[in-house]
Amino acid sequence: MADCLFCGIVAGSVPAFVVADEPAGFAFLDTRPVFKGHTLVVPRTHVAVLADLPAADLAPFFGLVQRLAVAVEDGLGAGGTFVAMNNKVSQSVPHLHAHVVPRTKGDGLRGFFWPRTKYASDDEARSYAEKVAAALG
Repeated sequence: MADCLFCGIVAGSVPAFVVADEPAGFAFLDTRPVFKGHTLVVPRTHVAVLADLPAADLAPFFGLVQRLAVAVEDGLGAGGTFVAMNNKVSQSVPHLHAHVVPRTKGDGLRGFFWPRTKYASDDEARSYAEKVAAALG
């Protein structure tokens, strides 16, 4: 879709810190992360919400989400991950995306009130993307 931010990222016309580029999906760092290393996973084709994802794409897409949950934990030394998806309400970009957020005990995340942070620089963001990508294998 021409005016979709995430379609632009997948196409390479919008810059992003890429973590994974696979047939099953595309993953990149959230520009307003809950915690550093917060990764978004999107289908390569424009799909607005989970209900629109073709059944044949479910297993490959969620397989990538599952692998990224492990990679975020392993690559960043996190204690675990929080994996979430909004459909329509609170969906800031109308392109299906899963959030994979690194977690540590005592990190302050409570319920769905997500504090946001920023990367100190593009180099710092790139280093987080590279760590998760390397752990993804």
